[in-house]
Amino acid sequence: MKLNKKGQVFQQLGALAVGVVTVGIVLVIGFLIISQGRAQIVTIDDVNVSDTSTMTNSYNATITMANAMDDIPDWVPLIIIASIGAILLGLVALFRRSAR
Repeated sequence: MKLNKKGQVFQQLGALAVGVVTVGIVLVIGFLIISQGRAQIVTIDDVNVSDTSTMTNSYNATITMANAMDDIPDWVPLIIIASIGAILLGLVALFRRSAR
């Protein structure tokens, strides 16, 4: 099926939406796994969160992982805005060429 150029631009918006939803789902699942893992470590190892001397390596690892993943959601809106901007610039250029 051959699409015209306008159809291809709108198809890119659909692909962007699918990618954003997929990234969102993966991030939510990752955060849920880390939080549940931390809760299980507290239960199994009897970690007192207010007392740093009782924290185990596994509990510290989940905190480190959560801190590392905290930066990811900050970048998602910037990536989305940049992608939509690029698609819109392509769409404006397409309409400009067709208007001539």
